Amino acid sequence: MSEFKGKVAVVTGAASGIGRALARELARRGARLALSDVNAPGLAETALLITGEVPSAQVQSSRLDVSDRAAVAAYADTVAARYGVVHQLYNNAGIAGFGKIGETPWEVFDRVIAVDLWGVIHGTRAFLPHLLASGDGHVVNVSSVYGIMGAPDNGPYCAAKFGVRGFTEVLRAELERERAPVKVTVVHPGGVRTNVATATLELGRELGHEPTEEDLRLLRIYNERFLRMPPERAAQIILAGVQAGKPRVLVGNDAKLIDLLVRAFPGSHARVQLAIERLVARITQLSAAR
Repeated sequence: MSEFKGKVAVVTGAASGIGRALARELARRGARLALSDVNAPGLAETALLITGEVPSAQVQSSRLDVSDRAAVAAYADTVAARYGVVHQLYNNAGIAGFGKIGETPWEVFDRVIAVDLWGVIHGTRAFLPHLLASGDGHVVNVSSVYGIMGAPDNGPYCAAKFGVRGFTEVLRAELERERAPVKVTVVHPGGVRTNVATATLELGRELGHEPTEEDLRLLRIYNERFLRMPPERAAQIILAGVQAGKPRVLVGNDAKLIDLLVRAFPGSHARVQLAIERLVARITQLSAAR
């Protein structure tokens, strides 16, 4: 069973969403924190929130691009030097990447896989020696429901999140074979209220692809109708799974339903999924018309 009081916990992607909620909840439970994100202002806001809620909290925050292998390796050494030990790693940083496989710009594939998959690999490789040395380590890698079931128009994101799932399962098997003192958990969140979809449009803008009015309308509906779970609740579910030593954590009823669908229809769930997608699209159209 993993505990939190006094443990050193590293959280990537801590400037917003699930990462911020994890950091705040870990602080409330007495963990010592090392937080990072590429968004420095958002990260500073997270640190300010934590010290306001838990004045005694120990918080180290650093701007970090998890796709930068050398930077992540140096960051791991910095955290270990600051605290002397590292117990828990939450590889949470991620961005979305929508679009048809044959039409999505290569730059989107490159960036999404660099952050969502390579970021997890970089973090795990850099911190694993410290987690092993602690004698009580835990790796928590955040995948997605799209790491359970592929979804049309989500090629880059699904490729990365399935990769996270596979990488994490291999890591767990290797560490169990070696009887290493490090637990491993993969997390599959469903519709959590984060800015991941909005960040996708921002990525498109950075790459020179200005969203259309229709893109913005659908984004608004998606955010309002389908991203329902508060990130604070998601963080509580994740930490409950970590504390219990679960190898796999499904966050939300939608995640549980998708997992059940894939298990029940292993060879034909794509057809069932498309039928559901058509129904959701119809509901979305009716909602937009109101």
